[in-house]
Amino acid sequence: MTVSVQDAADAGAGEVDWLHIARELADDLATDAAEREHAGKAPLDEVARLRESGLLTLLAPAEHGGGGADWRTAYEVIRTVSASDGAIGSLLGNHYFLSFSPWFFADPDRAAVTERESTSGQWCWGGGVASHQPSLVLTPATGGHLLNGCQRYATGIGVADRLLVRAARYDTGEPFAVLVDPAHPGVVSGGGDTFGQRLAAGADVEFSSVPVTADEVLGSVSPDESVLSPFASLAAPTARLVSVQFCVGVAEGMLAEVREHRRGKRSPWQPFSPQPWPDSPTQDPYAVTAYGELAVAARAASALADQAVDALASGLARGDDLDDEECAEIAVLASVAESAASRAAEDITARALDVIGADAASSWHGFDRFWRNARTHTLRQPVAHRLREVGDYFLDGVHPSFTLPA
Repeated sequence: MTVSVQDAADAGAGEVDWLHIARELADDLATDAAEREHAGKAPLDEVARLRESGLLTLLAPAEHGGGGADWRTAYEVIRTVSASDGAIGSLLGNHYFLSFSPWFFADPDRAAVTERESTSGQWCWGGGVASHQPSLVLTPATGGHLLNGCQRYATGIGVADRLLVRAARYDTGEPFAVLVDPAHPGVVSGGGDTFGQRLAAGADVEFSSVPVTADEVLGSVSPDESVLSPFASLAAPTARLVSVQFCVGVAEGMLAEVREHRRGKRSPWQPFSPQPWPDSPTQDPYAVTAYGELAVAARAASALADQAVDALASGLARGDDLDDEECAEIAVLASVAESAASRAAEDITARALDVIGADAASSWHGFDRFWRNARTHTLRQPVAHRLREVGDYFLDGVHPSFTLPA
């Protein structure tokens, strides 16, 4: 059973060990991860477990009804959950970024009100404000605006209590972050079938004359440097490091599973047998070398991720004192980390299957879900763009453009 906030609270200080809660939840998810992934049902039960654990409100301060944790903790939680169930880790990571986004794009008073409403209602956030998405359209209407258009893919659409999407003003084309209630009949989700990320509840979604109040238009997400402050520009590396933690978590999860499989093979038709197969091959030195290479890739990606998280945490702490050059350095470090993590996830989840051999093809083990989750994610976040940003900055000091991946 998933541990609750109360279970993990220290009796004297009242502090919560969020990583302990995340590990307990991850262990719970791991028990039937392959079966749930194969079934591909909407993750209503999984979101209920996240809600019960208190992890959905982890980032909100205690005075707003949240867990009072910082982004370092949130990233570790994403990585921990992704190692057991990549789709749920991705869902949780996108929720963290989207629910925190009002602090980047709205004025502080509006952000605080939204955060209180979110924690009070235990909202799960979905949607996406990716810069590559064609903007939805905001047109003026009595009491605010109407939202129209189609978004090709919105994460969490099947389970979200609120959606955050990117929409452009009909007259100027300036893009804004817009909060939407998915319960409105004008919000209709469509196809979202993918070979991976089956439990991320993602799908195409159409908005037809959905009313949006002035307060629900949170603020501009324009890439124009004259519009966004350096602090608001940290939204991009913050989102990219969600991607990084997902990739590192999936890679580490794959390695952990194949290591346990290597230590004690179980027959698919005897899943509870404690005995290894009698005809198991002796330890293959080439396989051991391959495991070593994959472990190096995972550790290197993890180290770069930690370095980027440290830089982002310092930038977030500086707030309005942050300057453009500092923001650019943080963005580049996030791109470096994402490049390494994406490649590590792809390489590890594919090559580990080769090392295991024919036994990896057994659907009972579910090893393939790690590769499918990773590859579905990296197809949406192509690493070539990040490498170009790193190259431009290294050669000529060119600041990365403001592009949101979520």
